[in-house]
Amino acid sequence: MATNTDDSKYFVREIEKNDGCSLRLKQCYIGDVGCVVWDAAIVLAKYLETKQFYEPTSGVNVWSGKTVVELGAGTGVVGLMAATLGGEDISEFLPPPHYILMADCIYYEQSIVPLVESLKLLSGPETCIICCYEQRTEGINPEVERKFFELLQQNFSCEKIPLDKQDPEFSSPEIHVLHIRRKQKK
Repeated sequence: MATNTDDSKYFVREIEKNDGCSLRLKQCYIGDVGCVVWDAAIVLAKYLETKQFYEPTSGVNVWSGKTVVELGAGTGVVGLMAATLGGEDISEFLPPPHYILMADCIYYEQSIVPLVESLKLLSGPETCIICCYEQRTEGINPEVERKFFELLQQNFSCEKIPLDKQDPEFSSPEIHVLHIRRKQKK
């Protein structure tokens, strides 16, 4: 099939899945944040394939039949990975989802309050929010992260996933993976 796309404006990012298939995404050389396959998105996409997401006795992944919402992640690579792992077409979305996936959403100061409010509205008591972000140490970024976690911890608890539980090839000390859950009301 012929296309009129100018190949000099983008390159292909290929993310190999553990089953040997690949996700191929076009990433623009120039563009806004939605044109990029962010490193944290790749780390989170590969984390979804690690052994803790597979039933130990059957080897079946936990994504099958689950509802998932993706927030952020640039080109959507995390949502695409989750879709390939679950296999079913979900035509009706009934909240709350089983999982909310967030990749690199903690960097823009004006989005912090709406992001936490979205998490409160979307999540239920059983929802697991998996957040992956690159810790940035320059400019206003440390303050943005501090504000996000301060606001988040009013209603949610966070568990940092250690590097040895992440994909060994696609992990980094500067990129953090968290499991976030609503605090249980007393």
